[in-house]
Amino acid sequence: MSVAEPIGAMSYAEYLAFEREAETKHEYVNGQVQAMAGGSPEHARLSGRLGAQLFAGLDGRPCEVFGSDLRVRVVETGRSTYPDLTVICGRIERAPDDEHAATNPLLIAEVLSETTERQDRGEKWRHYQRLDSLRVYLLVAQDAPRVEVYRRRGEGWAYQAAGPGETLGLDDQGLELDVDALYRSRLDG
Repeated sequence: MSVAEPIGAMSYAEYLAFEREAETKHEYVNGQVQAMAGGSPEHARLSGRLGAQLFAGLDGRPCEVFGSDLRVRVVETGRSTYPDLTVICGRIERAPDDEHAATNPLLIAEVLSETTERQDRGEKWRHYQRLDSLRVYLLVAQDAPRVEVYRRRGEGWAYQAAGPGETLGLDDQGLELDVDALYRSRLDG
């Protein structure tokens, strides 16, 4: 997605009322509301292919893959956002102040762009780390076949990257991501 455009300051209750009536999605960050602009065709394709791989890899597990319409709330920091993809295993836990926001993602994925990469690697990532349920944070590049993963290891995070011809292990139960399959386009001929 493109970079967020500031709308203004409001309470979380005002944000929820505003969001119900809005035609586009908005993030809530430290009392500020920011409009999210649309993404590119490459962004949409990568999100769709990633979702398909995750869905297939999680077959037989009590997990669901959600697209960018699922709002995730980091109650501890007050941030609400719409990750490109979210995986929740088991029952969805909802924010106490927002029945439409999940608080228990196992995996969050963001497709990077020039305008969002700094935010996805920086401030958003710092907020996401406060989610006790989060075990995997995926960053998917648009400009080259490169996927990065942060996996929770005890109190810290382990980093791994993969490129062409590689697979990336996402958990200890065999969930993997095939980088070539993610970036292969049916439209390339």
